Amino acid sequence: MRVLVAEDEEFLADAIARGLRREGMAVDVALTGDQALDKALFTPYDVIVLDRDLPGMHGDDVCRALLADGRGARILMLTAASAVDDRVNGLTLGADDYLGKPFAFTELVARLRAIARRPPATLPAQLQRGDLVLDVARHEAARAGRTLALTPKEIGVLRVLLEGDGVVVSAAQLLERMWDEHVDPFTNTVRVTVANLRRKLGPPRVIETVVGSGYRIP
Repeated sequence: MRVLVAEDEEFLADAIARGLRREGMAVDVALTGDQALDKALFTPYDVIVLDRDLPGMHGDDVCRALLADGRGARILMLTAASAVDDRVNGLTLGADDYLGKPFAFTELVARLRAIARRPPATLPAQLQRGDLVLDVARHEAARAGRTLALTPKEIGVLRVLLEGDGVVVSAAQLLERMWDEHVDPFTNTVRVTVANLRRKLGPPRVIETVVGSGYRIP
């Protein structure tokens, strides 16, 4: 899961980002509303944690702009305001969920995962190819009835490949979806992750390498 944390309190933003990365998420940080909008228009985030009271462009305006642009990212709004009207206003703008400050980090993680697993109507709760099944909601994979011990990154890569429905997915596309903006574009982390995933999936090989193009599950 790739997440944008748009929060102007730098210490809090960094703390959230570190915690989410420990949960296996790829996280970018924006400290102003303008930065948040620029990043969100450039990168396809799964969820955006959006503070309402951002400097520069207000969080409400960022939310409106993203919805007007047709971005598919889910939005979880944060605010120090506790009034019911404030929460209602945030949801009325089109945010998927709302969390008041201060909050428990475990609740933030739970809400992010709940938002992210709300699939589009066209995406099934399970993705399957042959005897390989990925439960999207539970983040669990099994092959031939055997549960696989996959890391969050391996689950994410597997999901992207299964969603590709046989189409080749490049290493750059996997980096964009599953790692944050600080990753070295020349790193071999995708190759290593795919190799580990193949080993855990076992024979016969499920993931094909298309030389010079990327990977696919036919």
